[in-house]
Amino acid sequence: MSTSRRRSRDSVGDVSGQNTDVIPAQRRGARQILAAGIGNTAEWYDWYIYSFLTRYFAPQIFPGDNALAQTLSSFAVFAVGFFLRPIGGLLIGALADRWGRRNTLTLTILTMGAASLIIAITPTYASVGILAPVILVFARLVSGLSIGGEFAANTTFLVESAPEGRRGFYSSFQYVSTTIGQLIASGLATVLTLTLTSSQMNSWGWRIGFAVGALIALVGLWIRRAAVETHVPPVEHKPHLFEAIVRFPKPSLLIIGVTIAGTISYYTWTTYLPNYAEQNKVDPSMALLISTISLAFFGAIQPLVGSLSDRIGRKPLLIIFAAAFAVGIVPGLALIRSGPSFGGYLLISLLGMVLLSGFTSISAALNAEIVPGRVRAAGIGFPYSLTVALFGGTAPFIGTFFAERGNPGLFGWWVALLCVVSLVVYIVMPETSRKPLAD
Repeated sequence: MSTSRRRSRDSVGDVSGQNTDVIPAQRRGARQILAAGIGNTAEWYDWYIYSFLTRYFAPQIFPGDNALAQTLSSFAVFAVGFFLRPIGGLLIGALADRWGRRNTLTLTILTMGAASLIIAITPTYASVGILAPVILVFARLVSGLSIGGEFAANTTFLVESAPEGRRGFYSSFQYVSTTIGQLIASGLATVLTLTLTSSQMNSWGWRIGFAVGALIALVGLWIRRAAVETHVPPVEHKPHLFEAIVRFPKPSLLIIGVTIAGTISYYTWTTYLPNYAEQNKVDPSMALLISTISLAFFGAIQPLVGSLSDRIGRKPLLIIFAAAFAVGIVPGLALIRSGPSFGGYLLISLLGMVLLSGFTSISAALNAEIVPGRVRAAGIGFPYSLTVALFGGTAPFIGTFFAERGNPGLFGWWVALLCVVSLVVYIVMPETSRKPLAD
């Protein structure tokens, strides 16, 4: 274990106000995972409830009578929020390096809750005109800033809490908690669409989803009070804002290359797929139900794949994931456009989730293993969030754009191309799973 990590572990009791010596290691580890996970769940619930309910609130917020154009506008706002993520990753990541992970995670969950509440009470275009989409854009910008910082601080906090040889397992809970947030969002959206009429959903039902997001954030704030700090910032020299980028440009570029395939595949398969299916005449209720089942399966397999990476390394799983998506995404989306049965659509969705877990379960560990500890949060947060903004956040918008132009099949080729780019990176990069975390 590195010197800085030993110093951090020895000092965390003083930083958090708790005596960690009297807490069993297993219980302490579970508590750290829960503290990291609850905020991640809250963040991503908010992000995905927006996607799942966009077809209901878009006509209320944006002018016009073209439903597809309103959906496109809604996804454009979704993408705009992503472009605040790199700034959040840099600013809040630097704060986590200077101020500690635990305090920063408290800030991000408060910000997320505020953004969710703003959307819940956003007035309609009919009542306030252009101010309605302006308020929505503001809320997504706040959310984007928060989630960029959340990932930066959360990733470092979670992996730094892991014992040696267990970083892949701990890392997997990044996407377990993300999936729980998606699952709650998908499940609630399904319940709302099955119990409320279309008129009720369009007028006020969609607001329930965002109000629940604000409540989840409050629960997360309470749980994080028990978290133990994992990083004691140096007193003599605190890292400056751009230190990670200036001093460690190679790790920053490596994180970008690693993330490209993962983010486009993730947002395509977990966020955009239900909307893609609906655009191609699949029943909306069936699409949401299959999404819910697939997400539950996806979350369940994360620790298994993460533990596997601790045994065989990160590279084999990454190579299999990128190669399979590069080859399979075009025929997979074509099968969905053909109008498959419930069982056929579910099988396609589950297979994609298995392959995708080769990236998601180890993403946090891999990023933390690439960047030195003193600048780890900012060093991960900025390049990762920038890549997600450019390639992940734009996935629903690009897919909808191709559909509006009458060429939905082009989207699959776009995803395949980006997977090939990352596949090359995975092949040439060094294995990181056996190395201790750098100072």
